[in-house]
Amino acid sequence: MATERTAETRPSIDAALVRQLVDAQFPRWAKLPLKLLDPAGSDHVIYRLGEELSVRLPRHAGAVGQARKESEWLPLLAPHLPLAIPVPVGVGEPGFGYPWPWAVSRWLDGEVATAEALADSSRAAVQLAQFLTALQELAPEGFSFEDAGADLTGGLLADRDRATRAAIADVDGVFDAAAMTELWESALSAPGWDRPPVWFHGDLHTGNLLTADGRLSAVIDFGGLGIGDPACDLTIAFTLMSAGSRAVFRATLGVDEATWTRGRGWALATGLNAYTSYAAADPVVAAQTTRQITEALLG
Repeated sequence: MATERTAETRPSIDAALVRQLVDAQFPRWAKLPLKLLDPAGSDHVIYRLGEELSVRLPRHAGAVGQARKESEWLPLLAPHLPLAIPVPVGVGEPGFGYPWPWAVSRWLDGEVATAEALADSSRAAVQLAQFLTALQELAPEGFSFEDAGADLTGGLLADRDRATRAAIADVDGVFDAAAMTELWESALSAPGWDRPPVWFHGDLHTGNLLTADGRLSAVIDFGGLGIGDPACDLTIAFTLMSAGSRAVFRATLGVDEATWTRGRGWALATGLNAYTSYAAADPVVAAQTTRQITEALLG
């Protein structure tokens, strides 16, 4: 799941560096052109490599494990899911001053999903519910938290308590602090997940969905992939959907009250984190996170 970022030194990543890395480690792709994807997101710099590939390089230490995690797990999950997901084809090693593993994946065509286009779409709501149902049903038999590596055990909602309460105080006057506090405390006190752990995407928001011809076509960016409580994935109900499509999504997915409340808590916490971190400098993030927080309060 997306977590709070601290100040850190980030490597400089440009086309010359990416060219060196690709040519040295994957010489079969040395003649393919590189094109920067801009904007790419807060975690990775992304270049399109030729027509069929993409190169993703972590911007910061918090995203370092994603290349190997996706390479290990996504090929196992992809055949069983109703929407396309990235297909890793190579993991690069540090080099030329760049300090971390990086990934080459198959390019997925599509436009980034937006609430403006899909908020009222019951079809999109059903598609997402079916995707999450399929993902959750793929949890390995007998899997337990004791078996999971650190990269597959996501954080707990309670881990965000201090930061979320601080963010609520920071935005008092912009949003209803009393309502946010009430929701947050309800989410923290809601009964926890009492069933076998299941797969979750971990960072499911509009920026990680692609569309083609007005329909959802792909889910991307599985850096938060893990096994446990799937409530974090309900964030998509508050970043993408309106009240009507959200009701369709919830009914199709079959979400109980406690899990839904925890999901609202995840939407609130991640929305506040992004708002306080980026909204002042990015009006697009400001609009998206304002919507996310507002919809989470509506339920």
